[in-house]
Amino acid sequence: MSTTLAPGVLPGLAVACGAVFGGGLVAIGYGAVRRAAREERPGLRRALTARLPADWTARRVVIAVMTGVVTGALTTWPVAAVLTTVGMLTLPGLLGPDRQTARRTERMEALALWTEMLRDTLSAAAGLEQAVLATADIAPAALETELHALATAVRAGRPLPPALRAFADDVEDPLADVVVAALVMAAEQQASQLAPLLGELAESVREQVAMRQRIDAGRASVRTGVRVTVITTLGMAVGLVVFNRPYLDPLNTPTGQMVLAVVGVLFAVSFTYLTVIGRIEEPVRLVTASPGRVESGIEPGGAR
Repeated sequence: MSTTLAPGVLPGLAVACGAVFGGGLVAIGYGAVRRAAREERPGLRRALTARLPADWTARRVVIAVMTGVVTGALTTWPVAAVLTTVGMLTLPGLLGPDRQTARRTERMEALALWTEMLRDTLSAAAGLEQAVLATADIAPAALETELHALATAVRAGRPLPPALRAFADDVEDPLADVVVAALVMAAEQQASQLAPLLGELAESVREQVAMRQRIDAGRASVRTGVRVTVITTLGMAVGLVVFNRPYLDPLNTPTGQMVLAVVGVLFAVSFTYLTVIGRIEEPVRLVTASPGRVESGIEPGGAR
């Protein structure tokens, strides 16, 4: 007795089996990542992981992979599974609000406010260390965690210069490095006229914030155009799959899959280019804190 399978069933079964196998591997990897006491050795894998976007959490990756698997099983197109997975990982950041830029602007405003607070406190004849401790207790919300850690380190007896370097390393902002560099020089060399310098730095930071806000206003139209293009393209593709599937029958062949892959790559390159041209290049950081030296309270110049 022979059984004849309908066309497209075997590819669908193959995709489904591959989906189950891939889902199992992803589940195993996700469970390994969530181990609390896991120690990672520095190497190629860690370097590659560090280059991934910060919002690519393990949960998001699992959801993207499973959605791609379901898409591949329903369409019997392996390329569609890959494109769906990549789209689930990248499109939310492209279409959604630019939270990273908004957060950076908020932290820059908080940095300018804290710098002005330091200037005013120093003008009242307080020492630099006392000024840092006093302003950290009423820190702006965007830098509250970092300034609280700075005050805790100083109260624990750590010298002010390495504590400031650790603060700059926590903030990870080139403008914060400029402010910290001025504070470190004042702490190490007893520089005079620090309050006027801090006032000029605060004014410079506010000018940077205003410039970024103008740039963001110009980028808004570009992001809107990208959203319209992406939504229209995806809507047309989904509409063809759901309402006019015979029109897409040529994609069932290997040649059709190759064409679909080329189209997907072209769209990916276009969206990447639109993202790159709207990105602001950050200046090189001035202050870095070596983890080992920060822990031991040792500065690059020697023991303290």
